[in-house]
Amino acid sequence: MEKRVLGILFTLLGAVGLVLAAVNFINGGEGTRNVKSIIIYAILGAIFFFAGMGLVRSTRDRPS
Repeated sequence: MEKRVLGILFTLLGAVGLVLAAVNFINGGEGTRNVKSIIIYAILGAIFFFAGMGLVRSTRDRPS
């Protein structure tokens, strides 16, 4: 059960990271600092999102 909860948290954290990357992309801005933040948020968001989805999928519910 703990793995499933951790998977849900990772999925939510990844979704927040992807949303932050999208907001930074839409707001624009100039310079390498904005591009770096977009790339970092997008990569970390994708890693957390897909890791969380994998945990949720692979964890089986056991009757207690």
